[in-house]
Amino acid sequence: MQVLRRIAIGTGAAAALLLAGLGAPVPPSAAAGTDAAAALVAPAAAVVHPRLRATATPTPAPTPTPPPAQPARLAREALAQLPVKGRAPKTGYERTQFGAAWTDIDHNGCDQRNDILRRDLVGVVAVRGTHDCVVRSGILYDRYTGRTITFERGPNSADVQIDHVVALSDAWQKGAQQLDPLQRTSLANDPLNLVATDGPTNQSKGDSDAASWLPPNKSARCAYVARQIAVKQRYHLWVTAAERYAMDQVLASCPAEPLPVS
Repeated sequence: MQVLRRIAIGTGAAAALLLAGLGAPVPPSAAAGTDAAAALVAPAAAVVHPRLRATATPTPAPTPTPPPAQPARLAREALAQLPVKGRAPKTGYERTQFGAAWTDIDHNGCDQRNDILRRDLVGVVAVRGTHDCVVRSGILYDRYTGRTITFERGPNSADVQIDHVVALSDAWQKGAQQLDPLQRTSLANDPLNLVATDGPTNQSKGDSDAASWLPPNKSARCAYVARQIAVKQRYHLWVTAAERYAMDQVLASCPAEPLPVS
Protein backbone atom coordinates (compact mmCIF):
# COMPACT_ATOMS: atom_id res chain seq x y z
CA MET A 1 0.00 0.00 0.00
CA GLN A 2 2.79 2.42 0.80
CA VAL A 3 4.38 1.72 -2.56
CA LEU A 4 1.12 2.35 -4.37
CA ARG A 5 0.60 5.58 -2.33
CA ARG A 6 4.04 6.91 -3.36
CA ILE A 7 3.33 6.11 -7.00
CA ALA A 8 0.00 7.92 -6.79
CA ILE A 9 1.58 11.01 -5.25
CA GLY A 10 4.34 11.06 -7.90
CA THR A 11 1.79 10.59 -10.64
CA GLY A 12 -0.30 13.44 -9.22
CA ALA A 13 2.66 15.80 -9.12
CA ALA A 14 3.58 15.04 -12.71
CA ALA A 15 0.00 15.61 -13.79
CA ALA A 16 -0.11 18.92 -11.94
CA LEU A 17 3.01 20.14 -13.71
CA LEU A 18 1.62 19.07 -17.09
CA LEU A 19 -1.68 20.81 -16.48
CA ALA A 20 0.11 23.97 -15.32
CA GLY A 21 2.05 24.01 -18.59
CA LEU A 22 -1.18 23.70 -20.57
CA GLY A 23 -2.94 26.39 -18.59
CA ALA A 24 -5.44 24.00 -17.00
CA PRO A 25 -6.47 24.47 -13.34
CA VAL A 26 -4.44 22.38 -10.92
CA PRO A 27 -6.33 20.47 -8.24
CA PRO A 28 -5.35 21.51 -4.71
CA SER A 29 -4.09 18.05 -3.87
CA ALA A 30 -1.73 18.01 -6.82
CA ALA A 31 -0.61 21.62 -6.27
CA ALA A 32 0.40 20.89 -2.72
CA GLY A 33 2.77 18.24 -3.94
CA THR A 34 4.45 20.50 -6.42
CA ASP A 35 5.44 23.51 -4.26
CA ALA A 36 9.11 22.62 -4.35
CA ALA A 37 9.15 22.14 -8.12
CA ALA A 38 7.28 25.43 -8.70
CA ALA A 39 9.78 27.25 -6.53
CA LEU A 40 12.56 26.11 -8.83
CA VAL A 41 10.74 26.89 -12.10
CA ALA A 42 9.23 30.30 -11.17
CA PRO A 43 12.42 32.40 -11.02
CA ALA A 44 13.34 31.54 -14.61
CA ALA A 45 9.84 32.40 -15.83
CA ALA A 46 9.80 35.66 -13.88
CA VAL A 47 12.97 37.18 -15.44
CA VAL A 48 11.97 40.08 -17.67
CA HIS A 49 14.53 41.78 -19.88
CA PRO A 50 13.67 45.48 -20.34
CA ARG A 51 13.73 46.74 -23.92
CA LEU A 52 16.82 48.92 -24.46
CA ARG A 53 16.21 52.14 -26.37
CA ALA A 54 19.10 53.42 -28.51
CA THR A 55 20.14 56.93 -27.59
CA ALA A 56 21.66 59.07 -30.34
CA THR A 57 25.03 60.55 -29.46
CA PRO A 58 24.75 64.33 -29.86
CA THR A 59 27.03 65.78 -32.53
CA PRO A 60 29.22 68.51 -31.00
CA ALA A 61 28.71 71.90 -32.57
CA PRO A 62 31.74 73.00 -34.62
CA THR A 63 33.92 75.65 -33.05
CA PRO A 64 33.36 78.85 -35.02
CA THR A 65 36.44 80.01 -36.90
CA PRO A 66 37.09 83.73 -36.48
CA PRO A 67 37.20 85.63 -39.77
CA PRO A 68 40.71 86.49 -41.00
CA ALA A 69 41.96 89.93 -40.10
CA GLN A 70 41.30 92.36 -42.89
CA PRO A 71 44.41 94.04 -44.28
CA ALA A 72 44.64 97.74 -43.61
CA ARG A 73 43.44 99.81 -46.55
CA LEU A 74 44.23 103.22 -45.14
CA ALA A 75 47.75 104.44 -44.43
CA ARG A 76 46.81 105.55 -40.93
CA GLU A 77 45.44 102.10 -40.07
CA ALA A 78 48.62 100.44 -41.34
CA LEU A 79 50.78 102.87 -39.37
CA ALA A 80 48.97 101.85 -36.17
CA GLN A 81 49.92 98.22 -36.89
CA LEU A 82 53.65 98.83 -37.41
CA PRO A 83 55.89 97.88 -34.48
CA VAL A 84 57.69 100.73 -32.74
CA LYS A 85 61.30 100.12 -31.73
CA GLY A 86 64.58 101.95 -31.41
CA ARG A 87 66.99 102.28 -34.32
CA ALA A 88 69.42 99.34 -34.50
CA PRO A 89 73.14 99.97 -35.10
CA LYS A 90 74.22 100.57 -38.69
CA THR A 91 77.02 98.05 -38.22
CA GLY A 92 77.51 95.82 -41.25
CA TYR A 93 75.51 97.95 -43.67
CA GLU A 94 76.73 98.03 -47.27
CA ARG A 95 74.80 98.73 -50.44
CA THR A 96 75.73 95.27 -51.67
CA GLN A 97 73.67 93.77 -48.83
CA PHE A 98 70.67 94.65 -51.03
CA GLY A 99 71.92 93.00 -54.18
CA ALA A 100 73.14 94.53 -57.43
CA ALA A 101 71.77 97.98 -58.20
CA TRP A 102 68.66 98.03 -60.40
CA THR A 103 68.22 94.28 -60.59
CA ASP A 104 65.57 93.19 -63.08
CA ILE A 105 63.38 91.50 -60.45
CA ASP A 106 60.30 91.31 -62.68
CA HIS A 107 62.31 89.60 -65.46
CA ASN A 108 60.94 91.82 -68.22
CA GLY A 109 64.40 92.34 -69.72
CA CYS A 110 64.72 95.93 -68.43
CA ASP A 111 66.55 97.14 -65.35
CA GLN A 112 64.50 98.72 -62.56
CA ARG A 113 65.84 102.25 -63.05
CA ASN A 114 64.54 102.38 -66.62
CA ASP A 115 61.31 100.66 -65.58
CA ILE A 116 60.64 103.48 -63.09
CA LEU A 117 61.61 106.18 -65.59
CA ARG A 118 59.09 104.75 -68.06
CA ARG A 119 56.46 104.61 -65.33
CA ASP A 120 56.96 108.13 -63.93
CA LEU A 121 57.91 110.17 -67.00
CA VAL A 122 55.61 111.26 -69.78
CA GLY A 123 56.49 111.62 -73.45
CA VAL A 124 59.08 108.86 -73.09
CA VAL A 125 61.44 108.22 -76.02
CA ALA A 126 63.48 105.02 -75.86
CA VAL A 127 66.96 104.35 -77.19
CA ARG A 128 66.83 102.38 -80.43
CA GLY A 129 67.81 98.76 -80.32
CA THR A 130 67.03 98.34 -76.60
CA HIS A 131 63.55 96.82 -77.04
CA ASP A 132 62.17 100.09 -75.60
CA CYS A 133 63.96 99.43 -72.32
CA VAL A 134 66.45 102.28 -72.07
CA VAL A 135 64.82 105.70 -71.72
CA ARG A 136 66.48 108.40 -73.82
CA SER A 137 64.26 111.34 -72.85
CA GLY A 138 61.00 112.35 -71.22
CA ILE A 139 59.30 114.84 -68.93
CA LEU A 140 59.01 114.42 -65.15
CA TYR A 141 56.33 116.21 -63.17
CA ASP A 142 58.25 115.89 -59.93
CA ARG A 143 55.96 115.15 -57.01
CA TYR A 144 58.58 116.00 -54.37
CA THR A 145 59.18 119.55 -55.58
CA GLY A 146 56.21 120.32 -57.82
CA ARG A 147 58.63 121.21 -60.61
CA THR A 148 58.65 120.06 -64.23
CA ILE A 149 62.01 118.54 -65.18
CA THR A 150 63.22 117.56 -68.62
CA PHE A 151 65.14 114.32 -68.62
CA GLU A 152 67.80 113.72 -71.26
CA ARG A 153 70.01 110.66 -71.11
CA GLY A 154 73.71 111.65 -71.12
CA PRO A 155 75.84 114.00 -69.04
CA ASN A 156 72.77 115.36 -67.23
CA SER A 157 71.08 112.04 -66.48
CA ALA A 158 71.49 112.67 -62.75
CA ASP A 159 69.02 115.56 -62.99
CA VAL A 160 66.43 112.83 -62.49
CA GLN A 161 67.21 110.19 -59.90
CA ILE A 162 65.32 107.24 -58.47
CA ASP A 163 64.58 107.62 -54.77
CA HIS A 164 64.36 104.68 -52.43
CA VAL A 165 61.31 105.92 -50.52
CA VAL A 166 62.47 103.90 -47.53
CA ALA A 167 66.20 104.47 -47.70
CA LEU A 168 68.19 101.24 -47.66
CA SER A 169 70.34 102.32 -44.74
CA ASP A 170 67.22 103.21 -42.78
CA ALA A 171 65.68 99.83 -43.66
CA TRP A 172 68.87 98.08 -42.49
CA GLN A 173 68.55 99.69 -39.06
CA LYS A 174 64.85 98.86 -38.75
CA GLY A 175 64.57 95.20 -39.51
CA ALA A 176 66.19 94.50 -42.90
CA GLN A 177 69.17 92.86 -41.20
CA GLN A 178 66.82 89.95 -40.46
CA LEU A 179 65.73 89.60 -44.11
CA ASP A 180 67.47 87.11 -46.37
CA PRO A 181 69.48 88.36 -49.39
CA LEU A 182 66.65 87.69 -51.84
CA GLN A 183 64.19 89.70 -49.73
CA ARG A 184 66.64 92.59 -49.43
CA THR A 185 67.17 92.59 -53.21
CA SER A 186 63.41 92.72 -53.63
CA LEU A 187 63.15 95.64 -51.18
CA ALA A 188 65.79 97.62 -53.07
CA ASN A 189 64.11 97.08 -56.44
CA ASP A 190 60.42 96.94 -55.57
CA PRO A 191 58.48 99.55 -57.61
CA LEU A 192 56.53 100.29 -54.41
CA ASN A 193 59.76 101.65 -52.93
CA LEU A 194 60.98 103.57 -55.99
CA VAL A 195 60.02 107.04 -57.22
CA ALA A 196 61.64 109.21 -59.90
CA THR A 197 62.45 112.65 -58.54
CA ASP A 198 64.66 115.71 -58.79
CA GLY A 199 68.31 114.71 -58.33
CA PRO A 200 69.43 117.40 -55.87
CA THR A 201 66.31 116.87 -53.76
CA ASN A 202 67.00 113.15 -53.58
CA GLN A 203 70.57 113.89 -52.52
CA SER A 204 69.39 116.17 -49.74
CA LYS A 205 67.20 113.40 -48.34
CA GLY A 206 70.05 110.92 -48.01
CA ASP A 207 69.02 108.06 -45.71
CA SER A 208 66.61 110.13 -43.60
CA ASP A 209 63.29 108.83 -42.33
CA ALA A 210 60.05 110.82 -42.01
CA ALA A 211 61.13 112.27 -38.67
CA SER A 212 64.01 114.15 -40.29
CA TRP A 213 62.99 114.66 -43.93
CA LEU A 214 59.78 115.21 -45.89
CA PRO A 215 59.28 116.38 -49.50
CA PRO A 216 59.50 120.15 -49.88
CA ASN A 217 56.18 120.07 -51.74
CA LYS A 218 53.69 119.77 -48.87
CA SER A 219 50.94 118.44 -51.13
CA ALA A 220 53.10 115.35 -51.76
CA ARG A 221 53.68 114.47 -48.12
CA CYS A 222 50.59 112.35 -47.54
CA ALA A 223 51.32 110.07 -50.50
CA TYR A 224 55.02 109.96 -49.59
CA VAL A 225 54.40 108.89 -45.99
CA ALA A 226 51.73 106.40 -47.07
CA ARG A 227 54.23 104.79 -49.44
CA GLN A 228 56.85 104.52 -46.71
CA ILE A 229 54.30 102.83 -44.45
CA ALA A 230 53.31 100.39 -47.21
CA VAL A 231 56.95 99.41 -47.78
CA LYS A 232 57.61 98.90 -44.08
CA GLN A 233 54.48 96.80 -43.76
CA ARG A 234 55.36 94.64 -46.78
CA TYR A 235 58.90 93.91 -45.57
CA HIS A 236 58.13 93.68 -41.83
CA LEU A 237 60.18 96.72 -40.86
CA TRP A 238 59.53 98.91 -37.85
CA VAL A 239 59.38 102.63 -37.13
CA THR A 240 60.90 104.64 -34.31
CA ALA A 241 58.64 106.59 -31.96
CA ALA A 242 59.73 109.89 -33.52
CA GLU A 243 59.15 108.56 -37.02
CA ARG A 244 55.68 107.30 -36.15
CA TYR A 245 54.76 110.63 -34.61
CA ALA A 246 55.93 112.52 -37.72
CA MET A 247 53.96 110.19 -40.01
CA ASP A 248 50.83 110.50 -37.88
CA GLN A 249 51.09 114.29 -37.94
CA VAL A 250 51.21 114.25 -41.73
CA LEU A 251 48.30 111.83 -42.05
CA ALA A 252 46.16 113.85 -39.63
CA SER A 253 45.55 116.22 -42.53
CA CYS A 254 44.58 113.35 -44.87
CA PRO A 255 43.04 110.56 -42.72
CA ALA A 256 41.52 108.89 -45.80
CA GLU A 257 44.91 108.54 -47.57
CA PRO A 258 44.90 105.04 -49.10
CA LEU A 259 47.72 102.58 -48.63
CA PRO A 260 49.45 102.11 -52.00
CA VAL A 261 50.06 98.58 -53.27
CA SER A 262 52.41 99.22 -56.19
